Amino acid sequence: MSLKRKHKSPARCQSGVPSLLTAISRRIRQIPPGRVSTYGAIAKAAGYPRCARHVAQVLKRVDGLPWQRVLGSGGRISLRGELAMEQRFLLEAEGVRFRGRRADMKACEHRFDRPARPASAKSRPKRLPRK
Repeated sequence: MSLKRKHKSPARCQSGVPSLLTAISRRIRQIPPGRVSTYGAIAKAAGYPRCARHVAQVLKRVDGLPWQRVLGSGGRISLRGELAMEQRFLLEAEGVRFRGRRADMKACEHRFDRPARPASAKSRPKRLPRK
């Protein structure tokens, strides 16, 4: 029996602010068929820059996310073995073009709107300019 918990839908914090899991899940769902994004770009768009590893954890825990549309830096498939072949097959079926082992990011990368800011960043007072 696995100790990892599968989430049907992302939960919210008690304060009503979306949790990291919710914010990342929402951004992954925004990637349309035929487009791809990187772990880092998703983390940044969700308001958690430098948290690319958390994107991988969310993909493992939340069912129903379009996991095949999330790639490593530069459009690289970061999975190994049969999963890597399955991911490439699913992406090619959606119309994503590849250049060698990498997805053609110039043609197929999904650009997110302004990145969301986490709750901790929203409540911080702005710094005063230096004199």
